[in-house]
Amino acid sequence: MTNALPPRAGRRCHNALNPLHSSLYFSPDLDREFSALGFTDPSAMRLAARSAPLGAVGAGTVAATFYNYNHELLARHLPAVWETASPAEVLAARLRTVDTTLRRLLGEDAVASPEMSEAAELALRAAEACTRHARPLYSANADLPVPEEPHLAYWHAATLLREHRGDGHLAALLSAGLDPVEALASHTATGRGMAPRWALSSRGWRRTDWEAAVARLRDRGVIDAQGELTEAGTALRAELEEHTDRLDTAPYEHLGAAGVERLTELGRGFLFAAAAAGAFPEDLVGKG
Repeated sequence: MTNALPPRAGRRCHNALNPLHSSLYFSPDLDREFSALGFTDPSAMRLAARSAPLGAVGAGTVAATFYNYNHELLARHLPAVWETASPAEVLAARLRTVDTTLRRLLGEDAVASPEMSEAAELALRAAEACTRHARPLYSANADLPVPEEPHLAYWHAATLLREHRGDGHLAALLSAGLDPVEALASHTATGRGMAPRWALSSRGWRRTDWEAAVARLRDRGVIDAQGELTEAGTALRAELEEHTDRLDTAPYEHLGAAGVERLTELGRGFLFAAAAAGAFPEDLVGKG
């Protein structure tokens, strides 16, 4: 183990692993599995899939832990979703979805490859150093058993690392004084966040909410009249990521520089293959 990591190595590793977790929410396999449980609303399916590790929680808990979702959207579905299926049933359906999705996107050879086993081992080793305090989504997922099959273990470990960083990112957003819609709008303005259509539809906000947030960011000097980040806005988003990096160093220091480099390499390979197979909508990211 060594803490002599190159700058932003942990962030680069996270960026290679995180999207493969997220492919779950765009998978047609999720709709099929959750429809079989009795779900009919796509929003309810996706909210249940991510919140199930927390137990049969209501809208308040999910609003706090998901941060940028409209409470009105959450309250339409939570805690009612748990009358359709229990958290245990949802978690089982989630894992079946991951299995089917990864086999479809990556192919059977990749799923059964030595590289997949290696990636799972490295990601699980990194997750050993994650901490539970003030990290509710990470901690809830960490209570789940590690799946035996390497591709499922890799997805599970990627989820742990994703939620560990995500929980820390919420602290950074609070410190920066960004409310839920301002966080979304300023991220979109970087060109690396969800396009407004996707942010609004998936998080339950209205166009008027978005426009009001943009106006507040403009008044604060974060976004200019053309909707682009100002110099101050660029600095704000950079500090947000650096703050998040500082709160998320432990897993990657534990894994060490060579392990992080190898996990990033393997993760990028799986991610590129999944993206090429249509894991994500083409218009998901961007300012338009």
